[in-house]
Amino acid sequence: MSTERDHDVVLFGATGFTGGLTAEYLARTAPPGLRWALAGRDRRKLETLREKLSSIDENLATLPLLRADVSDVDSLRKVAESTKVVATTVGPYIHYGEPLVAACAEAGTDYADLCGEPEFVDRMYLAHHARAAETGARLVHACGFDSIPHDLGALFTVSQLPQGKPIEIDGYVRAGGMPSGGTFLSALTAFSRMPSSLRAARERSSAEPRPEGRRARAPIGTPHRNPDGFWAVPLPTIDPMIVARSAAALENYGPDFTYRHFAAIKRLPVVAAGAAGMGLVFAAAQIPPARRALSNLLKPGAGPDEQRRARSWFSVRFHAESGGERVVTEVSGGDPGYGETAKMLAESAMCLALDDLPKVAGQVTTATAMGQPLIDRLSGAGLRFSVL
Repeated sequence: MSTERDHDVVLFGATGFTGGLTAEYLARTAPPGLRWALAGRDRRKLETLREKLSSIDENLATLPLLRADVSDVDSLRKVAESTKVVATTVGPYIHYGEPLVAACAEAGTDYADLCGEPEFVDRMYLAHHARAAETGARLVHACGFDSIPHDLGALFTVSQLPQGKPIEIDGYVRAGGMPSGGTFLSALTAFSRMPSSLRAARERSSAEPRPEGRRARAPIGTPHRNPDGFWAVPLPTIDPMIVARSAAALENYGPDFTYRHFAAIKRLPVVAAGAAGMGLVFAAAQIPPARRALSNLLKPGAGPDEQRRARSWFSVRFHAESGGERVVTEVSGGDPGYGETAKMLAESAMCLALDDLPKVAGQVTTATAMGQPLIDRLSGAGLRFSVL
């Protein structure tokens, strides 16, 4: 990848709610000399955001603003060619994401997003992995709450276990906070596209090489009472898929790796209510008028105020076993849907731009592309990676 670029990081979608939080995080924490810019289609909104950022750091009054629109391929090409890394919050990615992925793959530019949509990730692998591998671009999806705590948490857990032996890890997620409007809309979109998503998964499974002499799996677990006394319910999110792909790519995950992914819930009635609510949302997502009505309940670009975010939290606890040795670890932090997600995306972008990382290319996971350097960054930024 060429280093003759005007910028280190370009943030696309910064005028949205999570994008704005990401921009504010960069304004407060970016190291001196980081050459970053904002990109979007509305110059006026970008200027308003820049003025807000300049109240955090007066040097940002001249922060570069780049015009970019997902419907204008030439504008995306120019952005991709101008920077080492593009970080984007513009979703649902299945509708708006591919032109930017294509531009980055062609330009040899690293790409990071907040995508939790399995269909999009699979289709981008099929369409752009090979070209990105040729140009040196690292295409890194799921750089927020989907799926950094789970992917890097599994990597951190593996590092506590004996090497060269089969590994089994169960991850249990607990959280208190609102999902983002973008996440909610992405989930509705995914529910409405299940046949297409299954086709994309099958096509990727047929095309993607498997590790030789090793196995990496993420089977759906069964409901149970977990060792911490919570009810454990399988979570059909993108997270276990990401963990399994990291395990397939990295030999230190052992010859036979298994990861199962659960929500951990204290009271059984909450489990029943959650299952019923999820079923209703899934059914409504199949009916366009109902889907539109639901999408208006929590719109992208809006979110909770700072006080509400300050009360939010998450933890992902990992129970692991390898070679007869057991370990319990945890990744925890604050507001998962907004504050911590903005932090994770910003730190991922800076990690890709600035840090000494493994020589990989193509569509790769956070564990494969960044691994311990990103764990170190996030630990320094307040996320907790703990052995219990």
